[in-house]
Amino acid sequence: MQIIELLTPSYEAAWLPWAVQYFFLAGVATGAALLVAACSRGKSGSALARLLPAAVLTLAVSAIAAPVSLLADLHQPARFWHFYAHFTPWSWMSLGSLLLPVFVGLAVAMCAAWWLGKSRWMRALSPLLVLSALSISIYTGAEIMEVRSRPLWSTLWVPVNLALTGWLATVGSVFVLERFLPARLRPDALALQALRTLGMALALGLVAVALAWMISGQSGNNPSYNAALRLWRDFPVWRLTMVGSALGGAVVLGALLRGKHRLGAKGFTLVLGLGLAASAWAFRWALFMGVQGVPKFGAGLYLYTMPLGGDGLLGMLGVAGLCVALVAMANWALELFPARTPAPIANA
Repeated sequence: MQIIELLTPSYEAAWLPWAVQYFFLAGVATGAALLVAACSRGKSGSALARLLPAAVLTLAVSAIAAPVSLLADLHQPARFWHFYAHFTPWSWMSLGSLLLPVFVGLAVAMCAAWWLGKSRWMRALSPLLVLSALSISIYTGAEIMEVRSRPLWSTLWVPVNLALTGWLATVGSVFVLERFLPARLRPDALALQALRTLGMALALGLVAVALAWMISGQSGNNPSYNAALRLWRDFPVWRLTMVGSALGGAVVLGALLRGKHRLGAKGFTLVLGLGLAASAWAFRWALFMGVQGVPKFGAGLYLYTMPLGGDGLLGMLGVAGLCVALVAMANWALELFPARTPAPIANA
């Protein structure tokens, strides 16, 4: 009998769980920005107009929490300062140091304009916010895609999937956060149905992207497809992950389909929203933490144990706690200082 022993070295993960939180919240924020811009131009009494307060709350929470996760991932303040002191325009991280503050500023300004009832401000800010949100989607996707040593990352499909899953998480976040608004600002059944329709469109878009990715891989024009086949063939844990992802996607799509008649059921929108957000978060966990466990050369998997401190579980709980605190502060502010709820821009 022949005994083969594999020795797997222990490597530190380059991307820590902080990155998962940042890319998740950035995806939610960009989707919320696009939704706010669309809702702010809805006709009076329309479903989009009724979604505006919940979309604004989602934008405010995610746009503030995302940069906190990024700063935590950078670890050292000096590293953040170097982006400005030693600007390198060929680096997507360096470009992001300019794009992100602009987006956060526009997002906060848009939320303030809604709170103050300034329709003209919202009209002026909407196109700028849309362009800024798209720039963040491009920058976050390109930051991963430029890592050529990882075929699973170095593909155009990564930015597309990050954007679509992030925007699907936006739909889920709105489903969750709308219940924390004052009763007069909560979306009605028609608005929730419009939100479900948007979620279905994004989910079907993800299915179409997955099929296109497979077709391009079969034609030999997509190295990431070959890398995924290797994971399926050589690593049972990844085989289980891929099957679980497919089943999870089917469950989410099925919930969206059944939601047409169940959005009024108590707790259904909460479960649906959490499921949509969790699926987007899980995709990022597999993309960042799981892929780093795959060796660039040789056999075996790199072993990664998530720390319990600030670089792992405690940090993730901290980000969740920050989001809860921001929601509570927003709810308190809306109760104490009610928003003027501006008239829709189309009728302003």
